[in-house]
Amino acid sequence: MTHLSPEQLAQAAIRTLEKTSETLTPKERMAIPAQEMPTQDPAERRSNMNEVALGYSPEQARAEALRCLQCKTAPCIAGCPVGIDIPGFIQAIADGDNKKAIDIIKIDSLLPAVCGRVCPQETQCQAPCTVGKVLKSVDKAVNIGRLERYVADWERENRLIEIPAIKPDTGKKVGIIGTGPAGLTVAADIRREGHDVTLFEAFHKPGGVMVYGIPEFRLPKAIVQQEIDALTAMGCELKTNFVIGRTRKIQDLLDEDGFDALFIGTGAGLPRFMNIEGENLVGVYSANEYLTRSNLMRAYDKQRADTPIFDSEKVAVLGGGNVAMDAARTAVRLGAKEVHLIYRRTEVEMPARVEEVHHAKEEGVIFHMLENPKRILSDEKGWVNGIECLRYELGEPDDSGRRRPIAIEGSEFEIDLDTVIVAIGNDSNPLIRQTTPGLETNKWGNIVADENGKSSIDRIYAGGDIVLGAATVILAMGEGRKAAAAMNEMLANI
Repeated sequence: MTHLSPEQLAQAAIRTLEKTSETLTPKERMAIPAQEMPTQDPAERRSNMNEVALGYSPEQARAEALRCLQCKTAPCIAGCPVGIDIPGFIQAIADGDNKKAIDIIKIDSLLPAVCGRVCPQETQCQAPCTVGKVLKSVDKAVNIGRLERYVADWERENRLIEIPAIKPDTGKKVGIIGTGPAGLTVAADIRREGHDVTLFEAFHKPGGVMVYGIPEFRLPKAIVQQEIDALTAMGCELKTNFVIGRTRKIQDLLDEDGFDALFIGTGAGLPRFMNIEGENLVGVYSANEYLTRSNLMRAYDKQRADTPIFDSEKVAVLGGGNVAMDAARTAVRLGAKEVHLIYRRTEVEMPARVEEVHHAKEEGVIFHMLENPKRILSDEKGWVNGIECLRYELGEPDDSGRRRPIAIEGSEFEIDLDTVIVAIGNDSNPLIRQTTPGLETNKWGNIVADENGKSSIDRIYAGGDIVLGAATVILAMGEGRKAAAAMNEMLANI
């Protein structure tokens, strides 16, 4: 596939706009080609951590916005976890009013620059898009996420970000445990009502999974920091290196520290392993550790950071989700000569975003479909030197709705490696539940909460991955908004 430069894509959009009339019929709108996202050249980006997707030009954004049919039923809104007025903001872009567009988005979403980059719009707001339905492909739906990113970046680049108004001080005090997307959303909504807000973060930097889990080339950390800065400008207090359950317990915050309510948004950060032979060898990482070393501790920046990370030459990443793609693409950038991604189903069943799979392939990641590790091999010193895999075939669907992988007996084969990264999912960290008597959790260790985020303990709410299991940024935000509304109502009555 030929790589087109941002300039070429912008010129193509200009030619498209020159052919459009003032009034477009639905048929003419659907004839406008979907706008390709400009990206760094694959050969160049393999050796840098700069953002891969470069964002639409103004011409591309307008051409893409003109594809929207402005459906009266607005099925896209129903597909958005926070209910953004999608036709409204897209029409504003088509009209050339970017300020109006971002104002519409911010009524319901506080992290548009983040969500526009990392949320799986193709399975949420874009899945029910009428344009995609008529053209029989979600790939041809209106690119809602890219338009959201466009206006969010426009606002930031033009220094137009405004601090939300704060109501008079209520004297109420709320603690937010975790500074990921759910925690940040709750903090903003509660602070706007005039309550004091303190955010507690276990790491030395706030941002949760957006900082430690998602690489710079997908989500620049400066964008996340901008959201943190907005909260501190609103008067929220931030305490880092503060481990709830160790530094202070939940009940201490309520009984001794004067908090009127708490929100737990600690995510799902405990990595799962496969429990196969060799997982304890030197050279085996969880994806969490590998990505945290690179993203949060900047192991890739060897001139300015002393974070140790193994100089791998041949890497295997186990898994097929977005975290697996992030780990594989990070290994490429850290200098690995070969990166193998091993997944036990086919590409059709992979939970990773199609865009991330496409980018990984462009960057040289080698995909092994219908294969799975049987054991990790070692040399005489206990270092990884290979992996033994089995080939699989697909059987009947399992509980997830995907066809169950079945091992083919006698199909074992080996791959020479020096590093294995396990990226098969995460569970919740047990620390809070172990130190909080009466806090109800389910069999996976997730906090049990009602439809408003209320836990089994009065004045304690929860949301995001700690309730849902590993989910998405926008789903965590949606849960956070519901919890914040319920907390604000509760606080008004005490």
